[in-house]
Amino acid sequence: MFKTTRNLFLATSLAVSWMLPATAGNIPDLQESAFWKSEVENGNLPPVQDRIPQEPLIVDLSAKGREFGTPGGTLRTMVTRSKDIRQMVVYGYARLVGFDENYKIVPDLLESYENEGNRKFTLHLRDGHKWSDGTPFSSEDFRYWWEDVANNELLSPSGPPDFLIVEDKLPTVSFPNETTIVYEWEDPNPDFLQSLAQARPPFIYRPAEFLKQYHEKFADPDKLAFEVDDARVKSWAALHNKLDNLYKFDNHQLPTLQPWLNASSGKKIRHNFVRNPYYHRVDTNGVQLPYIDVVEMEIVAPGLVAAKTNAGESDLQGRGLAFRDASILKKGEEQGNYKTLLWKTGVASQIAIYPNLNFADDGWREVLRDVRVRRALSLAIDRKTINQALYFKLAHPGAMSVLPASPFYDEENAQAWAQYDIDQANALLDEAGLDQRDGNGIRLLPDGRPMELVIETAGERQEVENALQIVTDNWRDIGVKLVMRPLDRDILRNRVFSGNTMASVWFGWDDGIPQAHTSPAYLAPTDQVFLAWPKWGQYYQTGGEAGEPPDMPDAERLMALAHDWEVATTDEEREAVWSEMLKIHANQLYAIGILNGAPQPIVVSNRLRNVPEKAMWAWEPGAHFGIHRPDEFFFAD
Repeated sequence: MFKTTRNLFLATSLAVSWMLPATAGNIPDLQESAFWKSEVENGNLPPVQDRIPQEPLIVDLSAKGREFGTPGGTLRTMVTRSKDIRQMVVYGYARLVGFDENYKIVPDLLESYENEGNRKFTLHLRDGHKWSDGTPFSSEDFRYWWEDVANNELLSPSGPPDFLIVEDKLPTVSFPNETTIVYEWEDPNPDFLQSLAQARPPFIYRPAEFLKQYHEKFADPDKLAFEVDDARVKSWAALHNKLDNLYKFDNHQLPTLQPWLNASSGKKIRHNFVRNPYYHRVDTNGVQLPYIDVVEMEIVAPGLVAAKTNAGESDLQGRGLAFRDASILKKGEEQGNYKTLLWKTGVASQIAIYPNLNFADDGWREVLRDVRVRRALSLAIDRKTINQALYFKLAHPGAMSVLPASPFYDEENAQAWAQYDIDQANALLDEAGLDQRDGNGIRLLPDGRPMELVIETAGERQEVENALQIVTDNWRDIGVKLVMRPLDRDILRNRVFSGNTMASVWFGWDDGIPQAHTSPAYLAPTDQVFLAWPKWGQYYQTGGEAGEPPDMPDAERLMALAHDWEVATTDEEREAVWSEMLKIHANQLYAIGILNGAPQPIVVSNRLRNVPEKAMWAWEPGAHFGIHRPDEFFFAD
């Protein structure tokens, strides 16, 4: 079935507890994959010993308590939007460095690295490592990105990414040899390695040999002009950026380092991703990973994911499923030949309400900025009832803070202003000057308008709407009318970013389990995606060209603390920063958390092995399935 896919791909693209250091003495005898065997025999592909690095990453499955796998098979999974084929980069989780199962940063694509005081990082590549089209993966790919992409005004108008800028200064980047890259700053950059390990990593390298064909500095001018005209774009830079999509994963010709490569061109209902013949990981039996030959990703309507999974049409599914689907999934296990696991979730809050402190309406903005109002709204939420109604008491009611798995967890923060207390909530609103009501018992704003709080949602999670129905009844008891407005996700975000949304609902912080090495920047107004302060985030992200500067003392303090963390020289100093920032959030309630730890249904085919029974489902850190290494999953038959 996939012979044509293999030939098509070759025709187009060929024109550390769980890791062992690989040395000449301990590399196992390598076994050729049946998937690529005919291509090797026909001379279209080198044998496996010539495809992997001289020092591959050797995975010790026994040490991880996993089985050795049998290569082969097609894994079916689903996403709900065409652009979500990028989940293959997330799930594949091949990174320069990545998190292991204990959330420690370890080398992956890199053979090793050296960190000198968080100021100088020396990255060592694996000798002989190749891109999926067989071209070398070398320091030239890093040099090309740094000099010819990141610092090219036409390709990167805003310059190199922010995580490389320390105290307004760029690093010195050097390339001593083919396998060594050095990043050096005058001041510490403790967030450098963690950034490289993200679910959506900042790719500080590019497949230079492929992209040079579309760069004015390297390409033949006439050929490049033809390519620009043929692609119907305005310039070579537009063409280069269109093709340069390592994360979007939508250019099937672009070489990759991920375990599976895109073998489908254009937009389709089903996309096929086939095993990367040059992938750098092998098991101790000499079998090159990934075990699974093909991943088939189907694009379906959001409301159909649970139903199609229930019918046995997915071999591995987490995305698109919610806890409310668990009961029907359990009922379909026998007929669908799968099992339903319940993993922990890593977000700081499963449902969080974000009052927009940058709301364009002056009157409402002043009300929402009064911490007494935010505390009252939080106190007037019956979290226990929501937990019982939506999660059968399996979640944990509480404010938005880090989870118990984090060393920074504090029970006082987790329960701050989260007890159900209507009397205290009413008293706080009276104290805030909102003591007048209309004939329906709704409080009046200082300008006489009724206190009708409009909360906009992405309309994607029924649990959100169900929770807000309960909150609507709760808030009526304190004279606040909740108006729920479901919108498309992109429309919602654009409205929030422009200051037109009064309040919104989303998950809490993606990373609810931060460790000592985790940057607390997401607790400060550094990004518009924290929906309570989009304008402050824009101001930071654009260097003051857009948005507005923080103008509340505690928000300004958060910015100062985030900077203190960056320049700190000891773990004790960084821990102190974390503690103070979390305490500020607990007191100020920039986001009103409702509960956390709601189980995430994970559906796994009964044929699929090495999928953990108990695990964490988290975007950051962990890349959902990525940290659990799907390249080690295999079909038992």
